[in-house]
Amino acid sequence: MQAMETKWLEDFVSLAETRSFSRSAQLRHVTQPAFSRRIQALEAWAGVDLVDRSAYPTRLTPAGQTLYAQALEVLQGLQSARAMLRAHTGTTHDVVSFAVPHTLAFTFFPAWVSQLRARFGPLKSRLIALNVHDAAMQLVEGGCDLLIAYHHPSQPLQLDPARYDMVSLGHETLQPYVRALPDGAPAWTLPGSVARPVPYLAYGSGAYLGRLTELLLKQAGAAIHLDRVYETDMAEGLKVMALEGHGVAFLPHSAVRRELEAGRLVCAAPPDLPGLSLQMELRAYRQRPAEAEGPHHAAQALWEFLGNAG
Repeated sequence: MQAMETKWLEDFVSLAETRSFSRSAQLRHVTQPAFSRRIQALEAWAGVDLVDRSAYPTRLTPAGQTLYAQALEVLQGLQSARAMLRAHTGTTHDVVSFAVPHTLAFTFFPAWVSQLRARFGPLKSRLIALNVHDAAMQLVEGGCDLLIAYHHPSQPLQLDPARYDMVSLGHETLQPYVRALPDGAPAWTLPGSVARPVPYLAYGSGAYLGRLTELLLKQAGAAIHLDRVYETDMAEGLKVMALEGHGVAFLPHSAVRRELEAGRLVCAAPPDLPGLSLQMELRAYRQRPAEAEGPHHAAQALWEFLGNAG
């Protein structure tokens, strides 16, 4: 029998949470056929079907539900063991590790830490910047003390509230921005037209902010005419392209605050065009101490501070 690989469990946890082979394959950065083969290999190792392939969306069999709970325990146990081994360095109690999606790592996190130090006091931190799914998996697997991520009801993180605590850190607005002309007017204005669509700087397939942008466009009060001329998963990459005048990009306000103040970017949605603004919540998550092996002293103190501040 082939030996079971840890990545198979990580794949299976992703599938259990997304209920989609194609979505999980994107999040795990493998092709869908390769992802399916790994799930099949896990089923071969287990000797039982774990996924009910007759249902849509995908659902787990009773055996799959059992393995899902056990997989979380195994992955958390491995990461807890790693954390205990790292504790021998004598520095981990003083350092708080954060898993943060790339966009927040570039925009929200630096300013937030500065404000936090002013109110909380000295803070040693380690930043792990990943895509949203992998940042969440860092928390699930015990690879970080805190996860900071966006939340929107249409795209919730599937974190069991019995296992994870959450505190709200505030709110963030997603809107369309373009380069400002010398007179301060936007280089392009939405909604555009069929004859003259607005050049669109888009998020790559599967990006969290891309899915929220798609929702925003569907809910807009008018038909939006866009010409997709560029895409990347990184909000910072879209911002640079917008600053160079290549088109409109939907960006979090924290990503463009300085550029707005300097008059380099402006909102591309006129006041009389409703529905082109979406509010997201900023949340911090941690694994409940009862499920963790000895929470770090600094992480515990910080969490208590965030809870009181909230």
